Amino acid sequence: MTPAHHVTAAVVQAGSRLFDTSGNLAKAKDLIGQAARQGAEIIVLPEAFLGGYPKGLDFGVTVGSRTTEGREVFRRYFESAVDVPGPQTEELAALTRDLGVHVVIGAVERAGSTLHCVALFFGPGGLLGMHRKLMPTAAERLIWGFGDGSTMPVVDTGRARLGSAICWENYMPLFRTAMYAKGVDVWCAPTVDDRENWQATMRHVALEGRCFVLSANQYLLRSDLPSDLRPVQGDDPETVLIGGGSCIVSPLGEVLAGPLRHDEGILTAELDLGEIARSRFDFDVTGHYSRPDVFSLSVDETPRPTVDGHQVLPQRQSFCL
Repeated sequence: MTPAHHVTAAVVQAGSRLFDTSGNLAKAKDLIGQAARQGAEIIVLPEAFLGGYPKGLDFGVTVGSRTTEGREVFRRYFESAVDVPGPQTEELAALTRDLGVHVVIGAVERAGSTLHCVALFFGPGGLLGMHRKLMPTAAERLIWGFGDGSTMPVVDTGRARLGSAICWENYMPLFRTAMYAKGVDVWCAPTVDDRENWQATMRHVALEGRCFVLSANQYLLRSDLPSDLRPVQGDDPETVLIGGGSCIVSPLGEVLAGPLRHDEGILTAELDLGEIARSRFDFDVTGHYSRPDVFSLSVDETPRPTVDGHQVLPQRQSFCL
């Protein structure tokens, strides 16, 4: 029997097909079920698993120019995104209620006519929260909008507090600091970064935040893209577009599982939550090691809609470290 202060976590490494929302939802549900049967209570799936990550596509964009063909590819991508809340989130909420597990899954959210890369939090209580990626990286800014400070949740499972940073948000030191200040115990990192040095980043975040890190990456082949698309990597169906590297890391930087390469799969590890206090004994990044007499950080969590219409403007929400 698992001790009361231990929890089993899983990271799912799998690819999602472009323009196949129903298929990707079915695959996500199957993978969550598999992880739960392996004893996982916290399960993380990759960035943009619902909606897809269009690795290698340029949407017909060069500086100062767009193409008709690229606009059509975006239309297909837009129609593959999910509403939050919506039918897909309702199905996942029902599943996590039935299984009694917590899930963090990457998705592409359709908000009006803008898309956002998001991490969705689910649990026995259904849909628990959403984080919108604050800063899409490089060409991602062609297809995704920017998040604001109002969607930076930490979800308390009753045993551990979950937070999420999506892909290169993990390189944003002020974002990390803001999340550490919220008491994250389990840092969930949906990503598509398959580089070897991503492992160093995940170990650094674990050591800096003195938290467990669960990094879930896609493993995506050219064959997962429709044949009429032309990714820059070429048309060989066996070409690897995203090469995985999912891992689980302890608060002292020890790799507990992974990195997983060359295939889809599920990694699990038993997390001793007592390790968090033991690791923070000599380093608490927003506590006794923070030097608030020298450094401070102000975080604006006010929602930033473009148009408020006749609604009452929200109160400014912020906190300082």
